[in-house]
Amino acid sequence: MESGDNGGFHPLDEKSLVEYIKSTPVLVSRLGGQAELDHLTIKEVGDGNLNFVYIVTSPKGSFVAKQALPYIRCVGDSWPMTRDRAHFEALTLKEHGRLCPEHVPEVYHFDRSMSMIGMRYLEPPHIILRKGLIAGIEYPLLAQHMSDYMAKTLFFTSLLYNSTADHKKAVAEFCGNVEMCRLTEQVVFSDPYRISNINRWTSPYLDQDAKSVREDDELKVQIAELKSMFCERAQALIHGDLHTGSVMVTTDSTQVIDPEFGFYAPMGFDIGAFLGNLILAYFSQEGHATETNDRKDYKDWIINTIEETWSLFEKKFLSLWDLHKNGIGEAYLPDIYNNPEVLLMAQKKYMNNLFHDSLGFGAAKMIRRIVGIAHVEDFESINDESRRAICERRALNLAKLLLKERQKFDTIGQVITAIKEGSVE
Repeated sequence: MESGDNGGFHPLDEKSLVEYIKSTPVLVSRLGGQAELDHLTIKEVGDGNLNFVYIVTSPKGSFVAKQALPYIRCVGDSWPMTRDRAHFEALTLKEHGRLCPEHVPEVYHFDRSMSMIGMRYLEPPHIILRKGLIAGIEYPLLAQHMSDYMAKTLFFTSLLYNSTADHKKAVAEFCGNVEMCRLTEQVVFSDPYRISNINRWTSPYLDQDAKSVREDDELKVQIAELKSMFCERAQALIHGDLHTGSVMVTTDSTQVIDPEFGFYAPMGFDIGAFLGNLILAYFSQEGHATETNDRKDYKDWIINTIEETWSLFEKKFLSLWDLHKNGIGEAYLPDIYNNPEVLLMAQKKYMNNLFHDSLGFGAAKMIRRIVGIAHVEDFESINDESRRAICERRALNLAKLLLKERQKFDTIGQVITAIKEGSVE
């Protein structure tokens, strides 16, 4: 359900949300009918930077209500932000949910005038993956599930599967998400490399490290290349913010949420964001180690998950390509790539480029989380600042290496070796 585009917006509080639900049949039915509306529990849980998020439960049902505000919540109305992001989030959830329903929560309702999405409530024991990584919890199916999600959503929205006409139509639909793209352009590809009053880092310990990022000419040349690719290359419908705070997990469930940055962009931006955030989690573990738990086994699990995520993604993506090589996808026409040798050559080059893109974008996402505006709880929850800074410096140095030398890495195994070497002073 989607209503009109004009007027009528007001921020919902717990009281007005009840009135809103009463006038929205699809949400009433999710709660078990009108009789249940006198027994609602509503809890505001929006701990993110941008939105109000309410969990609505009755004895017979539940859903999450997410409303976009016309400014960045963590900054206030001094930083305006389009409410249209809710529209693109709903579109991306629906499209990715169609392609990979196992790992995307269902959208029940979208109201464009109110910038409000009603969707599946991911009930406990689901928690944000980032919090699980800080707590040292192993998720044995994480690599399997995330590689599945990325392979399906990226392949099926690319020209490997679609005609150029359909692809351009889809790209045009998502081109409107310009403000969210501009936010990414600024905070990922620009601010960390210049003096900006919104940048921050663990000062004074990382003062010199932040300065070295701003003065590294080779780093600037490489980040410019990635920024151009991000702005210009409409390769697939990406989530756009696929960090470990955008994934909810149990030991047997993985659900990807919050794709309000969704648009057509390089596939490697999603893959890199997820892998880069796992690498940040890896480097944070020293800061969470205690006398009774040195976190060494857990670091091994993270390393294995990084390696397995890429390896499984590559295998699944190529398997989808092989399955649909004679379809309508126009990137590699079957009457040209008409023998196994030429197709294999094309696939090898494609995956090699995608691997390098992923390393570059992943490194860029790591750098912005250490010397840019928005940091990660993995590091921020380390109370001892000098200890935190050591962890962050190791991650930052690895990110700079990956960004500048990404073309020299041929395999995920070589990346793993670099991560392990970077964790030792």
